[in-house]
Amino acid sequence: MSLGYFSYPLPANEPVLNYAPGSKEKETLKKTLALLKKQEADIPMYIGGKEVRTGKKIAIHPPHEKNHVLGYFHEGTEKHVQQAIDAALEAKPGWEAVTWENRANIFLKAADLIATKYRSYMNGTTMLGQSKNAYQAEIDAACEIIDFLKFNVHYLSEIYKQQPISSAGTHNRMEWRPLEGFVLAVTPFNFTAIGGNLPTSAAMCGNTVVWKPAYTQVYSAQMFMRILKEAGLPDGVINLVYADGPVLGKVCFSHPGFAGVHFTGSTGVFNSMWKTIGENIPLYKSYPRIVGETGGKDFVIAHKSADPDVVATALLRGAFEFQGQKCSAASRAYIPDNIADEVKRQLIAGVKSFKMGSVEDFSNFINAVIDERAFDKIKKYIDNVRKDKKAEIIVGGKCDKSIGYFIQPTVIEAKDPGYVTMCEEIFGPVLTIYVYKSKKFEETLELVNKTSPYALTGAVISRNREAVDLATRALRHAAGNFYINDKPTGAVVGQQPFGGARASGTNDKAGSMLNLYRWLSARTIKETFNPSTDYGYPFLGEK
Repeated sequence: MSLGYFSYPLPANEPVLNYAPGSKEKETLKKTLALLKKQEADIPMYIGGKEVRTGKKIAIHPPHEKNHVLGYFHEGTEKHVQQAIDAALEAKPGWEAVTWENRANIFLKAADLIATKYRSYMNGTTMLGQSKNAYQAEIDAACEIIDFLKFNVHYLSEIYKQQPISSAGTHNRMEWRPLEGFVLAVTPFNFTAIGGNLPTSAAMCGNTVVWKPAYTQVYSAQMFMRILKEAGLPDGVINLVYADGPVLGKVCFSHPGFAGVHFTGSTGVFNSMWKTIGENIPLYKSYPRIVGETGGKDFVIAHKSADPDVVATALLRGAFEFQGQKCSAASRAYIPDNIADEVKRQLIAGVKSFKMGSVEDFSNFINAVIDERAFDKIKKYIDNVRKDKKAEIIVGGKCDKSIGYFIQPTVIEAKDPGYVTMCEEIFGPVLTIYVYKSKKFEETLELVNKTSPYALTGAVISRNREAVDLATRALRHAAGNFYINDKPTGAVVGQQPFGGARASGTNDKAGSMLNLYRWLSARTIKETFNPSTDYGYPFLGEK
């Protein structure tokens, strides 16, 4: 900034392409999907700018076509994690010294590359590797990741502008330093955009990063890494490694230079991380920043005034888009008895109308769950309902893993509001509804608030303003993202900063300025123009 103050104004959200029949984007995406399927990728780790291949190769299969091989990635060991830390620490002094405008423009160029040259590749690798349909991939792997990059540049520029006041004879300034050490980014399978945001938000602030994606997201993660390199990201700033979680944790959490973790994943894993970090506090140069977004048991509560069409649509989309594999997916719903029959009728009709199959057939609304482990876990919940008198399946429930990991969207009606599928996170296409007496709205709000340890997203649907106001107040701590007359999914960067509290994480709001503060360490500098030359103060004189 020595030659000027550079402006990064608030950007507009990336327009969502619709992939309508005959559209150019649909034609391009289909060609890219065909090309990716013909190739067998050999995917290295990226450590210190070098492509690292270990020879221990793990196959990548589309969840919807498990016999097809998209390629292989090379799994690392403790040695490679240590190499990634060393590379990050070696790159750190040079990266810190890069001027803000040059740092910013790397990430803005990456956003532009995704919006243009690589849009179909980011979407295509996400569709094939994570079994997302074209629209779900577009809003994630293209639009949201572009928004994260552009908005974070704007937000960080606004933080840098925040400076203290100065009194006469002095000048005060604030330096927004990166953390001292390296940052670990651990990212999930379900959102390519999260995989991109967690390492880049920290790196944008001047930190260097070790990035470990979920194995089931490697296919799209390596595509994003290649784009960052093309955009000019210096070697060692972000180091992409594929290592087992315990192996990663053993090395990173015992290193004196560990400065923070940016995590999205399960609550259990995050709790274990936090415990290990706490036990290792004496090892570290500074107290690490611990930022995590974890699980959810997200709710929709309908008031007796609600439009059944609105309720049913919010549930069909909110519960079943991307097979319910969203942290924010609607998984429990409370329906008043005066509209319950109509809502259930529409849910049954909607589920029966869904087409399910490969992502390459754009008419499929539903695709496969991520892997066999997820399939077996979700199926077990469904199978248990069939043996339990406290609940019944009103539609769906078919499970088939002969070709891919397909689970038909399933709606369960629980007779008991404390039934297991109303309380536990399932992370699949399973929605449980409970029908309550319409006169007991206020009591049901308390039930919603106490049923789950999570507090990520939730929604109230009502045409009665007093009911909306009551729910908003009663459920103040039950959801970090709260929706009125909408589904509880689909947060947009800059519009609905995302994150929850309680067992859902630290609520550091990805897609906002708040998150970036976590990757900065402020230093206040005071300069005095005319220093004192006598220790005495006027009050010491008596005459």
